[in-house]
Parts: sequence; structure tokens; C-alpha cells
Amino acid sequence: MLSRLQYKFVNQSGHFDPNLSDTAPVLPRSRQDNASIITIERPPIHRIETSFNVFKTVAKIRAHRLCATDLQYVFLFFVGVFCFFVVEEPKLAFKILIACGLFVAIMIPFTSQFFFPFLPIAAYLFLFYSSRFIPTEWRPPIWVTVLPTLETALYGGNLSSMLASSPRAVFDVLAWLPYGIMHYGAPFVVSLLIFVFASPGSLPVFARSFGYMSLFGVIIQNMFPTCAPWYENRNGLTPASYDMPGSPGGLARVDQLFGTNLYTSAFTASPLAFGAFPSLHSADAVLEALFLSHVFPKLTPLFLLYVLWIWWSTMYLTHHYFIDLMGGAIFATTVFLIARWNFLPSPQKGKRSRWQYEYIELADYDRPPTRRPALSRSMTPLGASEVEQDEMSDPLVEPKKHSDENDYY
Repeated sequence: MLSRLQYKFVNQSGHFDPNLSDTAPVLPRSRQDNASIITIERPPIHRIETSFNVFKTVAKIRAHRLCATDLQYVFLFFVGVFCFFVVEEPKLAFKILIACGLFVAIMIPFTSQFFFPFLPIAAYLFLFYSSRFIPTEWRPPIWVTVLPTLETALYGGNLSSMLASSPRAVFDVLAWLPYGIMHYGAPFVVSLLIFVFASPGSLPVFARSFGYMSLFGVIIQNMFPTCAPWYENRNGLTPASYDMPGSPGGLARVDQLFGTNLYTSAFTASPLAFGAFPSLHSADAVLEALFLSHVFPKLTPLFLLYVLWIWWSTMYLTHHYFIDLMGGAIFATTVFLIARWNFLPSPQKGKRSRWQYEYIELADYDRPPTRRPALSRSMTPLGASEVEQDEMSDPLVEPKKHSDENDYY
């Protein structure tokens, strides 16, 4: 686990410079390095990159030191290659155009700061869409009885069937709002709130956490296909096949209520008709609630109510068993804890927006802090360029010569 990290932002000259916008983080160093002076370089704590110079990105790539976390891009590359060759629509020319557009977006500094954290989300969306084109002979058999059996064994009955036994128009609307509307807009709202009110560097962590959680969720759904409650209500426990269409479940009543065919057509043609476990509706809601509780701890009960609302709606609309929801919740909590312990900057008291932060702090959850630094002008972005080692909360720190600006927008 990382030691308690204090990111100090200063200029290199040691003089007050109100126009300085580039600084760099201090990262852990080995215990064998006993240098007493720490030189700090260019971390962009508040600045958003506005350059369109591709050569700047090339220079960053050449200066980047390979590390274990770079394996994520190898994994994403193979996911992209798989989707590229599996997808039958659109045609080859359009697929090449999409790949070239993504490459250009990554190479331009202005767009790369957003597209690098977005890569896991893009991989998730591509894989979800590509699932419809995976050949049947590549797919495992569909598990029809495993979820209802576990549901009965763990909870004594089918909770979804109990909640959906007495449908009402008002309940349909109350379930439709979080499941069919808020679920799809929540990631954008949460991203905006994190960008404005959380410490700098929090948004890329949320984006990657959301993307990888969803990506691995779709992988699990493809490798472990299961049936939702609507299948049991429609077909009983008879064996399922991949040529069977999906179902909108209780959302069909919403279509009838509003005179539309939106959800019926969308869920009938779903690329993952048999992807009940884990529930990504539950996983998304739990992950969003955990990140927002990290930023706004006083509003945690409100975020918990949203999660419970989503859980009720998914079961009432017969789209998930309760065990699916628990699987998604555990999945999301695991992803959040990994992000929190390793990558997520800590919020600081008295800081109401990202523009008030003078440094970024990663908390160490393995042990209590040794000694917090006494904040002074020398530790602000406009302070001295050298920091004595005995002023640090942890002596095991060293400069990162080439920082990834994308990690701090």
C-alpha cells in the first residue's frame, strides 16, 4: 500500500510567481534514497490543458516511465481489437474511421485529458454493443435456474415476484424514473459534481473506476449468462437459447402508459438479454453513491436512499433478482475501495471547490499518520522550490520527473 502522500505544489525558482500554473506531484521513493532536498516540478493542479500540439503528447509518451499500471492499456487494446473484428455493423470503413478518430482524440493534448480516463468507459460501451455479434458457438450455456434457486435459498423466496405481484400505474412511474431516466443521466451529473467540488484528480479516478467496473461486469455477464425474473415469468424454468429476444419486463407498462415503444424495442433487441448477474444498475448506483459520499459525507443518507430506490425499481420491473443487486453492490464497493486506497485524493476541510486546493493528499489507510506538515507559504503553489525533508509527513517521497497531466484535470 502507498505511504501517506502529500502532493506539494511549488515553482522551481523559489520566488513568488502569481502567474505560475504548472507544478508536479511528489511521489513515493525507495527507503534507500536519503536525499534531504526535494525538487518539485510542474503539476497542473487547477489548469485544464488547452494545447492542440500533438508533439507535446509525443514528448510526454517518450518521457513516460513504464510501470505496472500501464498494463491496463494493453488490456484495453485487446478488448478493442476483439470488438473491431467481432462487430459486423458498422462496416469496415466506418470501424476504421472510429478507430482513427479515437487515436486522434488521444494524441491531441486538449482532448486526451478527457479521453484517457474515458478509455475504460469506451471499451465497456464497445464490448456491450459487440456482445450481439459474438458467435453462438463461442458462448457458454445460459444458466436459467441458478439465480432463482439462490434467491430462494438465501432469502426464502423470489423478492422480485413479491414486489411485482400488484402493479400500479403510480408504482410504474416511480420505478421508471430511476431505472429508465436517472440511471442514464447520473454518471454525467456525478462527474460534474466531482469535477467542481472534489479535489483535483478525483474525476479521472471516478471515470476509470466506473469504466472498469462496467467493463468487467459485461465480461462476467458474457461468461456467466443468467436469466432475469421476466424470463421466469414468461417461460418458467425451461432452457433458454441465444436466439430468444429480450424483454422490457415492467417497462412495457410504461410504454403503454405514455403511448411509446421506446423500452419495448430497446430491451427486446438488447445485446445482452441474458446478462442479469451482476446488476450494473445496482453497481452504478452504489459506485456513484460511494464517490458522492466521499465528497459530500453529510449527504450520505440521501445517496443511500437513491440506491434503495434503484434496488426497488429493478425488482419491481422484474429486471433483476435481489442477489443480482447484491452482486453489483459488492462489485462496486470493491472497486471503490481499491480506488480510494490507492488513487483517490482526500477531500480537505474548508475546501468547497477544486480551485481552492493548494495541494493534493492521498490518505494512507494502513496505518495512522505520523506527523502532518505545518502548512505555510513554502508549501503552496506559490512557495519555494525546495522543501526540507523533515517538514514532510513521510520521509519516503521523491519527485516525479515527468507527470501525466491527464491524471490531474
